[in-house]
Amino acid sequence: MKRNTHQLLATVALCLVAGTALAGTTGTEFQTLYTWINGVVTGYFGRAVSVAAVGIGAILSIARVNPIPILAGVGFAIFLQYTPTIISGVLTATI
Repeated sequence: MKRNTHQLLATVALCLVAGTALAGTTGTEFQTLYTWINGVVTGYFGRAVSVAAVGIGAILSIARVNPIPILAGVGFAIFLQYTPTIISGVLTATI
């Protein structure tokens, strides 16, 4: 009898957890905010920030005679370019 109770509780718990798998597709009231932020980051503002990060990194690398600042700028630019795509992929993934 106890084993059936434990199985029932485990089944109910798994069913409740499975319902949260749709979290990336609900909440349409935030869709305009998401679209705006995504447009800002992936648009010309995001490109300008990326170029500025690489430029500032280059200037600091020359001033310090150290390659790390420009590598950090390039890393930031790559991060800014690919992160929105990664986040969208993770949040809209289905099982």
